Amino acid sequence: MASRTPSPDLSPVPLRVRPAGRLVVLLGGLALYGTSMALMVRAELGLGPWDVLHEGAAQRLGISFGTVTALTGAVVLLAWIPLRQRPGVGTVANIAVIAVTADIGLRLVPPATGLPGQITLMLTGIVLNGLATATYVGTRLGPGPRDGLMTGLHLRTGASVRMARTIVELCVLAAGWVLGGTVGACTVLYAGAIGPLTQLFLRFTAMGQKRTGSPRDIPDTTE
Repeated sequence: MASRTPSPDLSPVPLRVRPAGRLVVLLGGLALYGTSMALMVRAELGLGPWDVLHEGAAQRLGISFGTVTALTGAVVLLAWIPLRQRPGVGTVANIAVIAVTADIGLRLVPPATGLPGQITLMLTGIVLNGLATATYVGTRLGPGPRDGLMTGLHLRTGASVRMARTIVELCVLAAGWVLGGTVGACTVLYAGAIGPLTQLFLRFTAMGQKRTGSPRDIPDTTE
């Protein structure tokens, strides 16, 4: 049996290590993430599990999509306490920046007209989401609340990251669907593509790692 290659350390690093550059990249990645979410919402072909929940809750509560993402992120962050997870500046920025840019994106991008336009928005949103995830994770300034929940469950229960993520996202997806969130082709495509896309883009965005282009130099985000 082939031995597993250890993943590099993407844990939070002190801001004294090239703080300005890391912060700029972090904020850019988070802004791109919020924009990608808006594109997928406007495609109206389904959403990723967490965004199905966000959309459904926004409809039920009568508040904006971005506001729900921020509230959800804050609630999930509370779950870090018993899991003894350590937030970073990126964790807090994740909640604020994604919420604001998602709402701005939804104001600027009109709903697609016709299936070709819907597919274009969906595919663009998924690819940009993978790039955005790799960009902000690669700064190593702290994971987002939802990412930290997965890794925290992995560390405290012994379940693989893949298993923890699958269980949590299935529960989130079911809750979002009950609330009226959109489940469709994008939901399935996002689930299958986001891990490989993030893995691919991390080859170029992970800071503090060797840029050899080898899978050995990037974390297994799809474990």
